Amino acid sequence: MSPPCHTSALLLVIMALAVAGAEQSEERSCDVIGDESSESQMERALLKKLEPLSHMRFNVTVEKGKTENYIYNFRVCREVNSTSHDFGGLVQTDRQNGKTTVIGRINETQVFNGSDWIMLIYKGGDSYGRHCSGEKRRAVIMISCKRGVTASSFSIISEEREKEQECFYLFEMDSSVACPAENSHLSVGSILLITFVSLIAVYIIGGFLYQRLVVGAKGMEQIPHFAFWQDLGNLVADGCDFVCRSKPRNAPAAYRGVGDDQLGEESEERDDHLLPM
Repeated sequence: MSPPCHTSALLLVIMALAVAGAEQSEERSCDVIGDESSESQMERALLKKLEPLSHMRFNVTVEKGKTENYIYNFRVCREVNSTSHDFGGLVQTDRQNGKTTVIGRINETQVFNGSDWIMLIYKGGDSYGRHCSGEKRRAVIMISCKRGVTASSFSIISEEREKEQECFYLFEMDSSVACPAENSHLSVGSILLITFVSLIAVYIIGGFLYQRLVVGAKGMEQIPHFAFWQDLGNLVADGCDFVCRSKPRNAPAAYRGVGDDQLGEESEERDDHLLPM
């Protein structure tokens, strides 16, 4: 093989390995049952809401006597073991013999919600043996609202396998992603009041700094538009005096002062006529 051909073949191998590595690194996500075109907006929104949990792994150990000793591994809309390519979103491992059983697969997902919970269902698990008419297993995960917690308290509640059909494993966990959006407790009046107070604070602080640092004002002159506010105060006082005065402005006073201007000249009349002549 000539050097150019050898180089081309090497490049093709490198490209193929890069493509394979990219495919393996891109994990599969939940695929809702049915055609892609039939997915509702609600289902897409819920899957997007669950996305923060997709990078987390959960497990719980269950031991019932000497016959049942299992570990359940769970991931939200991701494969538990991406190298096996089995779409297993919830997998049971027997601690005694290491056997793994897929309880539910992410390529057969159902999702719906209520006011403060999200129900995630993985169908298409490995078939039962002697139970449930040999149907495929199914995992039901109830995600309940708990604010301030990304995810916690993953546990198994029960396994319903005594029926002929529709058997399932029931799990639960807490997460803030299932919580409804919090409504603002501020009324329109409160928002307007906060805005008004903020603007007043900016005006006073900004004006004070401008008067002091730029204009070089001192004392009361540092108050922005001091002359305007001074005149406004006088005008308000005059207005209050005019509006609140209880008597007409031309009414005579109820009493007269005792100043010198109120004293008339001494009467010319004398008491001499009362004296005996």
